[in-house]
Amino acid sequence: MKTLLGRFTRDVAGSAAIEYVLLGSLVAIAIIVGATALGGSMNGTFQNATDTYQAGLGAGGGEAGE
Repeated sequence: MKTLLGRFTRDVAGSAAIEYVLLGSLVAIAIIVGATALGGSMNGTFQNATDTYQAGLGAGGGEAGE
């Protein structure tokens, strides 16, 4: 049992896997934060385009084909 515990404490094979999991988690968090920020920015851009389009039609909010 003592030799098994000694081998376990010297084994570093699992540490690389843990490092890759942590690195992958950080990358995933960065992607989520970036996509959220980009989504908010794109929402503002499309809202501005919609407002400009509706102002061009007149305040009536009618269809473009009318």
